Amino acid sequence: MTRKKIIEIVLDTETTGLDYTKEKMVEFAAVRLENGKIKDEFQTLINPKQHIRKSSIAIHGITPDMIKDAPTEAEVMPAILEFIGDYPIVAHNAIFDFMFLNEASLRVFGKGIDNPRIDTQQMFKEVYPDLDSHGLEALTNKFNVELKNHHRAMADTMGLALAYPKLKKLYLQKYDWEVKQLDNVEYLFERFLRIQQTVNTLQSELQDLKSVFKLYFEQGGSPITAQSGETLVYSSKQTFGYDLAEIKEVLDEVGAFEKAVKVNTGFIDRLICGHSLNEEKKDIIRNARQELSETRNIQVIRNK
Repeated sequence: MTRKKIIEIVLDTETTGLDYTKEKMVEFAAVRLENGKIKDEFQTLINPKQHIRKSSIAIHGITPDMIKDAPTEAEVMPAILEFIGDYPIVAHNAIFDFMFLNEASLRVFGKGIDNPRIDTQQMFKEVYPDLDSHGLEALTNKFNVELKNHHRAMADTMGLALAYPKLKKLYLQKYDWEVKQLDNVEYLFERFLRIQQTVNTLQSELQDLKSVFKLYFEQGGSPITAQSGETLVYSSKQTFGYDLAEIKEVLDEVGAFEKAVKVNTGFIDRLICGHSLNEEKKDIIRNARQELSETRNIQVIRNK
């Protein structure tokens, strides 16, 4: 029996910036997978006819001189879309690359793309939820794929193309198991609530034990070493609150402001959607967007 040919397009883009509504691609790379095997590849630099942000150059290293003789978006998009076809596109944080391609297609052809998208970052989180990082480098490391010249489009594409079939196999096995549980979903929800309650109880118990250990050390206790080798020690650290308005100038001067201050993105999103700012100020905030990501979560609503 002839095996069905499954074609997927693994791709990556490098851009002038991170806001797809304002920025453009400077590099595109893709490989064609047939049943998990690389069969063809395509790559190109792109002249965006606009400024490349310094923060982006620091990531991908593509300078204006490198793309001055490259084809423009209008010149290269027909070849890009021909290579992609109507096949599923596979990318790490796929919504980012998808939106840049979609905007380029809208500008050149007056219509967007509707390819199915497969987000390997989301798949990676599903299969290995306990990892500290779910970036592309963490993915390739997990599957022993060497990632050379990270943050250039073809290098990242090749790294992902080699790791993706291994990730896909585990993801589909997990998905198959999940589908088989759908008939039991009501029972599993009850089980989920019991486990969640157990976790909450254990967390409370751990906090009680930590309180005892803290009291032990504050009364002069010495470090304790377990039979398995772990050692329990005690330390204290003082921290200060700061008036941001008074130190902002100093932080800016030494280039430490962005590292010192974490933006409350949820609050900023609510500002843009609200009525407290005029459109001019909302546009300023929109122009400062630096990345696009997508999260999908379940939520348990408690009885009041």
